[in-house]
Amino acid sequence: QVQLVESGGGLVQPGGSLRLSCAASGTIFSINAMGWYRQAPGKEREFVAADSWSGGSTNYADSVKGRFTISRDSAKNMVYLQMNSLKPEDTAVYYCAARSKWRGSYYQDSAWEYWGQGTQVTVSS
Repeated sequence: QVQLVESGGGLVQPGGSLRLSCAASGTIFSINAMGWYRQAPGKEREFVAADSWSGGSTNYADSVKGRFTISRDSAKNMVYLQMNSLKPEDTAVYYCAARSKWRGSYYQDSAWEYWGQGTQVTVSS
């Protein structure tokens, strides 16, 4: 079993920055990719960013390109999301996700094996 725990959420002003962390624990033989989703009130969960892990490539939703940066620490089985120039529309619960092998597009929920409980990010003045 694999557990994902997010941290770093909180309240930040528009234009500010926040860094989210996700730690994976449990029995992990390999990591194919780790990423982030978010869900705002009244909206469906949406893809934010992903890191291919071994390949080093990254992918971002159009809404966050140029503002968010995903990174990882392979030795610690952790993934991070640096969020800059935050906007009120970024307010959401952010979820960490992971998978041990390729299983579809990052944009699909079914592509991911493991999910964290989420951390709240609120962007407001």
